Amino acid sequence: MKDELYQQAILAQADAAVRAGRIDAPDASVTLDNPLCGDRVTIDVKLQDDRVADLAHRVRGCRLCEAAASAIGANAVGQSVDAIAEAEAALRAMLDGTAAPAPAWPGLDAFRPVRDYKSRHACVLLPFETLRAAIAEARTAVK
Repeated sequence: MKDELYQQAILAQADAAVRAGRIDAPDASVTLDNPLCGDRVTIDVKLQDDRVADLAHRVRGCRLCEAAASAIGANAVGQSVDAIAEAEAALRAMLDGTAAPAPAWPGLDAFRPVRDYKSRHACVLLPFETLRAAIAEARTAVK
C-alpha cells in the first residue's frame, strides 16, 4: 500500500510544504485533529472581500495530510470562498468516485491513488476541513 499511496507527486508536494508556518494577526486560526490516526492541522487565514488574502498551515501528520495542506498553500491565496468550496467538493468527488476526476486545482490530481483507500480519505480531507472552519470563523470575525 505504501508504494501505491505515496507516489512521487505526493511526496514532492509534501516536501514543498507551501505556506507552512504561521501568519501575523490572522482573522482566524483553527486546529482540527483526526483522532483515528493522530493527524493535526492548524490553519491561519486572513480574508479580504470574501477571498483568502493570506494563509499558513502547520501539520503534524502523515505525508498525505502534509501534501494536501501544501496543495492548499499553493492554490488558496487569492481564491474566493466559493472557489475553495468547489475545490474541496471536486476533491471529495474524486476520492469517493461519485464524479469524473476533475481536480479544480493543480496538485490535487496526485491524490487519485487514495480513492482506493477509503481509510486514508480523512488524511487528505483534514486540511480542507480545517480551512473551511477557519474561513467560517474568519467571516464571523470580520463582520
